Order: sequence, then C-alpha cells, then structure tokens
Amino acid sequence: MLVELRAENYAVIDHAIAAFGPGLNLLTGETGAGKSILVDALALLMGGKASADLVRHGSDKAVVACVFESTPAADAVLEENGIDSDGSEIILRREILSNGKGRVFVNNQPATVAVLRQLAPELALVHAQTETLSSFDQAQQRILLDRFGGISTDAVSQAHARWREAQIRLTELLQGEQDRLRMVDLWTYQRKEIESAHLESGEDEALATEKRVLANAEKLHAAAISAFDQLYEGEASAEVALRSAIRNVEELARYDTRFAESAQQLHSARAVIDDIGAALRDYAESIHASPERLAEIEDRLALLDRLKRKYGQSVAEVIAFGEDVAQRLAQVEDRDAILKSLRAELDASSKAYKLAASALTAERTAAAAKLAKLAEAQINSLAMKVRFDIAVHSAKGHDSHADPAERSDSASAPEEKAHWSAHGWDTVEYRIATNPGEPLKPLHEIASGGEMSRVMLALKVTVEESAAKPKKKNPTPRTLVFDEIDIGIGGRAAEAVGQKLKSLARGQQVLCVTHLPQIAAFASQHLAVEKREDHGRTKTHIRVLDDHARTQEVARMLSGARVTDTSLQHAAQMIASSR
Repeated sequence: MLVELRAENYAVIDHAIAAFGPGLNLLTGETGAGKSILVDALALLMGGKASADLVRHGSDKAVVACVFESTPAADAVLEENGIDSDGSEIILRREILSNGKGRVFVNNQPATVAVLRQLAPELALVHAQTETLSSFDQAQQRILLDRFGGISTDAVSQAHARWREAQIRLTELLQGEQDRLRMVDLWTYQRKEIESAHLESGEDEALATEKRVLANAEKLHAAAISAFDQLYEGEASAEVALRSAIRNVEELARYDTRFAESAQQLHSARAVIDDIGAALRDYAESIHASPERLAEIEDRLALLDRLKRKYGQSVAEVIAFGEDVAQRLAQVEDRDAILKSLRAELDASSKAYKLAASALTAERTAAAAKLAKLAEAQINSLAMKVRFDIAVHSAKGHDSHADPAERSDSASAPEEKAHWSAHGWDTVEYRIATNPGEPLKPLHEIASGGEMSRVMLALKVTVEESAAKPKKKNPTPRTLVFDEIDIGIGGRAAEAVGQKLKSLARGQQVLCVTHLPQIAAFASQHLAVEKREDHGRTKTHIRVLDDHARTQEVARMLSGARVTDTSLQHAAQMIASSR
C-alpha cells in the first residue's frame, strides 16, 4: 500500500505531501490544480522517463519521493540488488536536476531506474494518461490472464529449464567438436605432463617449509643447542636455578604451609622446562645439512612452479585442471555415445516441454474466453459499447481466439522454438473494437487514455471478482492508480464506475483522479488538490477532507464555483447512498 507521496519543485508543485489510506483514495480539484501531476510523479518513481522540463521554474532540482508498505516480493528485489531492507516500509526517492541528470535512492541508498522498474510490479500499477502503454504491455496482459485463471507456470518453467540445459550442452558439443579435435594433442600433452608429476595437494607449501629448514640448518642447530644449554645443560641453566629454588621453598613449606602450593608450581615449571629441553635436543639432533636433499627439493619446487604458471595458482588447481583435461579427452573418445545420449535427452525434454506448454495454452485459451466475455460486459457498463477479445498466440502460430475472418493458415506453421520460454510459448494480446463495424485491434490502439483507464478498471474488477471465488489464486496486492478515468462519461455510467472502483478497493488500495461527483462520493478517503497564489507564485496544496469538507467538495463538483443549499443536500445524499 502507498502510504505517502511527496513532491518538491516538481512541475507547478513547490512542496506537496499526500497521505493515503487503504481502500479507495480519490483526488479531486479544479482543472490545472496538479492532480494528474501527482500521478505522473508516482509513475516517475515506478521507473518512468524523467525530463529537465519537470523541474519547477527557478529551481535547481525536482524531488519526488514515496513510502510503500513492504512486501516479501519487493524485499526479494531489494536483496537481489544489494539494497538493505528498511523494516516494514520501502522508501523511494528520485531527484531530477535542471541539467537533465538525476539520481535514484531506495531506502536512502543509491540505486538505479532499473531497480525502480523491478520494484514497480510489486508495488503499484499506474494507469496514467501518458503511461498506459508501458504499464500494460503484453507481458502484463499474460500475467493478468494467468491470475484470472489461477494458472501456474511452474511445470512449464521446470520443463523449459531442462530443455534449455540439454540444448546448450548439445550445442556446445557440436559447435566445439572441431576445436576439440584440434586440441586433442595439446590436452594429451597436458594430461601426461600433470600425471607424470604425481602431484599431491599442498605439497608445495610443505616442501617450501622443508627448504627453509635445510637452507638454514646451521643457524637452526646453533639456536636449538644454545636454547637447550640455557634451559637445561649449562651451569647457570634455568633447570639448575629451579632445583635450588625448589629446595629452598620446600624447606619453607616444612614450617609454613603457605609455601606448599608454590613448591608444587615450581615442580610444574621444572617439568615444563624438561619437556622443552628434550624437544630442543631432539630437534637439534634431527637437523642434518644435506645439500643433496636441498637440491632435490629445489628441483621439485621448480617443477611445481612451472606447472602452476601454466595450469593454476596452486597445486590443487593444477590437479583440478588435469582432471578437467582428462574429462575432455574422455568426451572426445566417447563422443558418439555422449552425442547419442544428449540427443535423446534433448528429444525427451523437448517433448516434455511441448506437453506442458500445450496444456498451458489450453488453460489460457479457456481462461481467455471467460475473461473476454466477463470483461466485455464490465466495459460496456462504463458508458462504452465495445467488442472485446483476448487472443492467445502459441509458437505453432495458432491464434486461439481470433475472429474467423482474421485467422490465417498459420496453424500449420512449424513450431518456433525461439518463442519457447519459462512462461510458455504463448503471446497474449487483448483486442478491442470501440465502434460497431470496426475490426478488433490491439488494446493500445484504442482512441483515448480515458477509455484505456476504463478498460483497465473493468479488467481489474473482473479479475478481482474471480479471485474471490474458491480455488483461485489472489493477485499480488498492490496499489492501482487510475488517472482521468471519467473522461467522456456521466450520469449512471459515472455511478457504475464509482461502484466498480469501490468494489476493486475492497481487496487492494486504489488511487483515482476524477472530475465527477458521482465517483467522488464513493471515496474511502477524499483528497482535495488546490492551487493557490502566494507572493506571485502558484503553489499546489493537498489536504485530506473530513466529512464536512468532503460534502462541500462534492457540492462544488455538482454546482461549480457557487455552492448552494440544494447542491449540499444532493452531495450529502450521494455520499450517504455510496455507503
């Protein structure tokens, strides 16, 4: 849910804050007050295109920001992009500089417009006059149809992953065959060179340590003997001093028991010195200056260094490289068997994908027929007279739901594997004819943004009503925004739009800009957008209306600048009736 929207020095807005609540949030106000500008600001925060023209005259930059309640899916997008979550809220901010450059922040951390576009489907769907096409592309149309039908693409996604993996492995084997044959001699030499070295992981480090000892044998022997003498052998050794001290302390302990523990500690210290002395003596005796062994180690280390320069940074990496080369040679030797196995695997995975994709197409085709029928009825209840259809095109070239006159012979076309994807091989296209006798055309070619908004409203209401039924998956909750949805309608049609918005808002937050009192009466929260003059500059203000102010605003929308008692009574009746 959208909690708050802020704009500073944005278009005609110097500083405005709008706080939204659950249900149906309606924005009203005089033409030019800045209602649609707020919708455009939200579209900008959903990844829309920015321009230096958006910066208020005389300002260095424009800033738009909003706060959404977080969702698990949105948090997952943040995690994928390395952005820290900020508890139960997601804060988006975008700055547009007067030179055309800009910055994006998510939870007060630098981000990109691409991140905003990834977050947008999880947070809000904006149907602004200028954003309709980008908001409801064919991918969104397919997703809406799948949600309506409660259709899962998991089986197709898994089948596609298996088919794609098998295809890649086979392609790599076939395309790289000549290169592999040319490389056989090199691989054979590399394998022989590595295997003949009889490598052991970590031996380079062990040999380097042994080399340091042999290279410094005399120094190490002298140091060990000297330490042994100082601790144990010499006349002034620590062991001799400790023996004398122990005798004196034990004598004290005979008369004063306080020194009994001290005597015991001295015995322990003497035992430790005895152990260290023995270790030093043994170490000194084990050191042998062996030029032969030193030369042998240096030769071995030189071999290891040569192999590491060629095949890896460590002996373990060299061993791994040798195993990889051996595997490549085995693949060349077993090429026919591997090729046969991969082709069988690709054939099986291809058949599995076709079955899953065909089943998905059948599900979508059935759902498309139902959604088209229901949506057409909903659209025509909003002061429109249209024919509405949903075409499901599969990779086979079959248009599952087109007009007979528009169908071609493409049903027999070969399957286009280029269209295979994790969500099936279908392209879903919503079509509409807004006037009698006209052919069905793609949805984005309809006459106006207002009509598009009403079509979207009808579709969303249809999907929501279906989602409320048993065994249907609820769509992802997110904020829906409709701008100027009431263009070209009035009277009973406007009341029908208000009822549908109210119905839609029962399951998710809805924001709508309207000029009609019949729609404004249905608001769960009513916000007035007002334009005032202050010190020679125009400023936009937004305020949440209480019950009294709401009645005044609806009355203004009914009667114009002069609010009469009759319009106030009519407004109160409309608001009461909407409840």
